[in-house]
Amino acid sequence: MMPFEDIKFTVDIFHKNKLVKEAAMFLIKEYRLWHPNLKSIELREPAKPEFILLTAEGDLGELQTIRIPENVFEFDLVLILNLIAHEMVHVRQKSKEYSIKERNEREWEAYCEMLFHKEFPLVPEVSNFHKKAFASKALDYYKKMGEGSLLQEKYRTEKNKVEHILQSVV
Repeated sequence: MMPFEDIKFTVDIFHKNKLVKEAAMFLIKEYRLWHPNLKSIELREPAKPEFILLTAEGDLGELQTIRIPENVFEFDLVLILNLIAHEMVHVRQKSKEYSIKERNEREWEAYCEMLFHKEFPLVPEVSNFHKKAFASKALDYYKKMGEGSLLQEKYRTEKNKVEHILQSVV
């Protein structure tokens, strides 16, 4: 894998030449995020610093399209890599192979990936500020699974790790 500074330089060149989708595909390949259930990368309206929306769109069992803001690479690259990894978790989850129907479970797993990098170990860790935000969102989805539910039981050990992150980051 290329050094991070070289990756950042390459992404900046793509971005300056308005090759945003190509930059995203470059990152997906470079960080080994690829899954055959990815159909395409498409652009959406520009993001604002307080709200950067990426989505994986498509029915369960069908190919997925990831939509990214046209200005996505104006933001911190480590954060964007984690957001792309989050969406690539959804791409895998919505494949015929996995087909995870419960949205709360899908979101829980994707936020946990952003914290622990089990599926995508090459993705760099975000700042403590973002770890805290991701851990909080993960716990929100955990709660939505239903108190005492089988899903909560399935993820109880991981929930404890997420709570530990919340307590340990400043």
